[in-house]
Amino acid sequence: MDRETAELRVPLLDRPLASYYLLLSSAGLLLLLGLVMVLSASSVRSYALFGSAYTLFIRQAIWVGIGLPIVVAASRLPVRAFRALAYPLLAGTVLLLMAVLVPGIGSVRGGARQWIVVGPITIQPSELAKIALVLWCSDLLVRKRRRLSDPKHLFVPLVPVFLFIDLLMLLEPDLGGAICVTVVPLTILWVIGTPKRFYGAVMGSMIIAATVLAVVEPYRIRRLLSFTDPFADANGDGFQAVQGIYALSTGGWWGDGLGASRAKWPELLPAVHTDFILAIIGEELGLVGSLVVVGLFGVLGYAGLRIAHRSDDLFVRLAAAGVTAWIIVQAVVNMGAVVGLLPITGVTLPLVSFGGSALLPTLAALGMLLSFARSEPAAAKYLARRAEERRAARAERAGVRRRPRLPGRRARRARRPDLELVPVDGPDIAPGTGGRATGTGLSVGRPDVSSS
Repeated sequence: MDRETAELRVPLLDRPLASYYLLLSSAGLLLLLGLVMVLSASSVRSYALFGSAYTLFIRQAIWVGIGLPIVVAASRLPVRAFRALAYPLLAGTVLLLMAVLVPGIGSVRGGARQWIVVGPITIQPSELAKIALVLWCSDLLVRKRRRLSDPKHLFVPLVPVFLFIDLLMLLEPDLGGAICVTVVPLTILWVIGTPKRFYGAVMGSMIIAATVLAVVEPYRIRRLLSFTDPFADANGDGFQAVQGIYALSTGGWWGDGLGASRAKWPELLPAVHTDFILAIIGEELGLVGSLVVVGLFGVLGYAGLRIAHRSDDLFVRLAAAGVTAWIIVQAVVNMGAVVGLLPITGVTLPLVSFGGSALLPTLAALGMLLSFARSEPAAAKYLARRAEERRAARAERAGVRRRPRLPGRRARRARRPDLELVPVDGPDIAPGTGGRATGTGLSVGRPDVSSS
């Protein structure tokens, strides 16, 4: 009891499993909020498309039901299991990214070929590329850790591989996905300690390449120009940005109420349950609801960086930093586009927006982070001690249950010892003779009267 009392007096952030519960609570609340807002934002268009206001919500709930066991399973896997998945997952992702570009295999939506449809399931390979790069880049640099002082070993084959993946995604085209994928290796290179001159050279080269890509495609130039002043073409390229700003502005401090959004009706704000779900949150839950979403992502980011900082394993540090950067940067890009601070790139809000292709890899990555949180030195010692105490308690309870029973009354009678009593008068009865006289004629307990 003294130890338990001492543990309760420890500040929350100093407890062994603080990172675990911070990550679990923030991700769980975002996932729950996402389910509620998908139901609210998609109800009108779901009814118009399928005849039921709950069709899209049920699909999202099914994806969540599939993803939760993945989180639980990933949170119990050891670090070596994630390292073993790195190369097979990367190879499979590259094959899928190449297959999606093949006509007849890749599905075209909105002018982009980003999906592979297999019956009722839609796969977006670019979402798998994020977690695949996290695992592969982390494992690669850990294997080469003794040779990283040589720039050749530091950048090869890491940089060529992720640039090839970026190229495949730009051919779809998926600029937003390419940005989020590029964040992963850049973060891992920063955490591993890449010299600033080399890191600056890589960053400069990528900025020049992004500028060239923006100039080559006319629709990208129009989108960038509309971002600077969306109201200049409110019914054209700036329509989505303008409608998102209108939705946010009508929410005020506390919002119009859950389900009371007007922007979710057809012919108004596009992609209300995917890219622009934050606009519906702002309209229905107000500024307070929007800030809650921002705060939850802040807690999630803090927990991820805390896990990376407190771990002694280099792979865990790199992978935790990569996953955290991927999720937070994607959230910032999405929220920045909704409020008009960044160009619209078609990036969804992690854990909140509709879509199983984006949700399942994100949940798998969060399950991996939960596993890393359990492997922190203090957390590992605490969990080992708690497991030992539980085993001792089970053994003690099992010992109590196995204690032998006392014999019953009938058994006690059967086992009563023979007192070997002899009658006062009459012949002697020898024990074990069944009451037959022995013929000795001896008596016990009174003097022999015949002798007198």
